[in-house]
Amino acid sequence: MAKQVKAYVHLLYEVDYNNMTIKVKNKKCPKCGNFMAHHLKPVERWHCGYCGYTEFVVQQ
Repeated sequence: MAKQVKAYVHLLYEVDYNNMTIKVKNKKCPKCGNFMAHHLKPVERWHCGYCGYTEFVVQQ
């Protein structure tokens, strides 16, 4: 059985207690506004699992 995370919100946001600011760790989808997943293989990309929008990361 897979281990379940009790507080999933802690994986999505980063809190800076010194400056009292909250920062989102992942990008938000420009089409639907949900969080996007960052995939490294086979090609580095950002993908929204809700609407299917994909951004490929171009290496320069």
